[in-house]
Amino acid sequence: MEHIRMPKVENVRLIDRISSRKAALGTLYLTATHAIFVENVTETRKETWILHSQISSIEKQATTVTGCPLLIRCKNFQIIQLIIPQERDCHDVYISLIRLARPVKYEELYCFSFNPKLDKEEREQGWKLVGLNEEYNRMGVPNNYWQISDVNRDYQVCDSYPTEVYIPKSATAHIIVGSSKFRSRRRFPALSYYCKDNNASICRSSQPLSGFSARCLEDEQMLQAIRKANPGSNFIYVVDTRPKLNAMANRAAGKGYENEDNYSNIKFQFIGIENIHVMRSSLQKMLEVCELKSPSMSDFLWGLENSGWLKHIKAIMDAGIFIAKAVAEEGMSVLVHCSDGWDRTAQVCSVASLLLDPFYRTIKGFMVLIEKDWVSFGHKFNHRYGYLDGDPKEISPVIDQFIECVWQLMEQFPCAFEFNERFLIHIQQHIYSCQFGNFLCNSQKERRELKIQERTYSLWAHLWKNRADYMNPLYREDHSQTQGTLRPQTAPCNFLYKFWSGMYTRFEKGMHPRQSVTDYLMAVKEETQQLEEELKVLEQRLADLKKVQLKNIKENSKQQDHNTHLGLSTSNNSIANIPQDYINNIKSFPSRSPSQGDEEDSALILTQDNLKSSDPDLSANSDQESGVEDLGCRSPSGGGCLPSEDSGKDSDEAVFLTV
Repeated sequence: MEHIRMPKVENVRLIDRISSRKAALGTLYLTATHAIFVENVTETRKETWILHSQISSIEKQATTVTGCPLLIRCKNFQIIQLIIPQERDCHDVYISLIRLARPVKYEELYCFSFNPKLDKEEREQGWKLVGLNEEYNRMGVPNNYWQISDVNRDYQVCDSYPTEVYIPKSATAHIIVGSSKFRSRRRFPALSYYCKDNNASICRSSQPLSGFSARCLEDEQMLQAIRKANPGSNFIYVVDTRPKLNAMANRAAGKGYENEDNYSNIKFQFIGIENIHVMRSSLQKMLEVCELKSPSMSDFLWGLENSGWLKHIKAIMDAGIFIAKAVAEEGMSVLVHCSDGWDRTAQVCSVASLLLDPFYRTIKGFMVLIEKDWVSFGHKFNHRYGYLDGDPKEISPVIDQFIECVWQLMEQFPCAFEFNERFLIHIQQHIYSCQFGNFLCNSQKERRELKIQERTYSLWAHLWKNRADYMNPLYREDHSQTQGTLRPQTAPCNFLYKFWSGMYTRFEKGMHPRQSVTDYLMAVKEETQQLEEELKVLEQRLADLKKVQLKNIKENSKQQDHNTHLGLSTSNNSIANIPQDYINNIKSFPSRSPSQGDEEDSALILTQDNLKSSDPDLSANSDQESGVEDLGCRSPSGGGCLPSEDSGKDSDEAVFLTV
């Protein structure tokens, strides 16, 4: 709170950037975690909350006659424009937000003060929801070819790797340590994904320190061990995700890429994904296009094309497709690396895994995938997404691009993913929000030193608890798209990849006048489920009705036989045996026969005349033309209509008849 110069400013105006609607007048509050704008309109009192950690940039614009404008751009692509009456107040708010949006230590982040009111046991269970040992066991390792190694215990070999890694069984500790010394940041080759159907694998590492001529026997033996772990293959692919020119430039710095003359039985492949600086610039250009006021279609498309954003998305997708084909169709293992192995490598490995394995296309599986390929293998979340005040040149939308690749796949394969677009958007939002502790720091080592699991809460538990909100209504486990490997089209990006308006312009309400198709389908699915439940209730009632009717007929038959045996006349007190006998006159039903004594009440029978009067819902909701009852207003519990003017009536009203 000591960084807040002005906790409250009145008569602030919130500008709607898209429509010409009059600016909302209200009060701006600054708290330790949020900036909150509250409208003055008594009836609505609409509130706009801005999390400090979501703020990307703050621009104090030139003062006008109406006040001092303040433009706030957020990491979730929301743009807030405020006009503060006094320039001094605006300056105080500006200075306060600059400091609050750029904390200098982790303890200042929102997750350390966020309290969802869960006890210690619930918090621990939330962190245990996603377990990587279980995931590798699901893949089928350890086995005869792969083993878990503790060579990195206490992070002795590589401080950005997890303590437990899976390596080929033929790779000794000496080989691993030697290989790590020949790799940038000591990130030696380790298993990312294993295909138990054909023993092919995806491994990941950083670039070798080969320079122009250097070589390392242990590193060569490590790659040979990866090939041997797939007995059916004669070689492995080594995929360098960088443009060849970039990789050659790294050679001059003593790094570079594998020399095929030194490594036996490898096939080398460049992919051409640009570095973090190009990606940051590309996103900025695309967002500038999104901020244009009323652009023409040609201007928008030209700006989108000029940004190169979709071209970069296609490059990542092409790399993932290449690796997935190598594993699934050729049965070959693949080693993937970029420069340091924590940006482009994470993108490509996770896209390939998503294409190969249907499990990662489920809600639980997608959480596991991010935890495996991004969190555990040391993606630099703090540096890439600016959690703490630091070098702005380190910031880049690396995981944003992966999330968009997933959305692009969902557009091509709408029935293959258990989750919907909202799930992806909420993950992206919480990567930047720092509300949960999953993505803090740059490595597993740093998270353990800060005791993140003891002091914060897990995002995965929150998403899992609300998973009903993230279900894809088109998903079917038995659908052809859901099974096996996905094989996306590889047409030029202009014809295949789309602009993701649901992500980048979702706060511009004027651009989304129509209801979301997914939301509409979800509503239809919920209504269908409600009707199916009601149908089951009615079918059960009908079955019970038939049983009681049959029992009543048998009892009446027994009574008639009994009277006949006693020689009694039944002409004056005849017993009807079928429901049609009771249609004309309900009063003709006889009372309980003395001979029936304490026997239980007989059948519940609805006659045609009384059906209309005794069950108003059935008569009112009947379709006169088709004869099909309209169940749209009935609750799944079978208790009658949803609240209406007739809701007080008993929709299950019936006539109980005794004999």
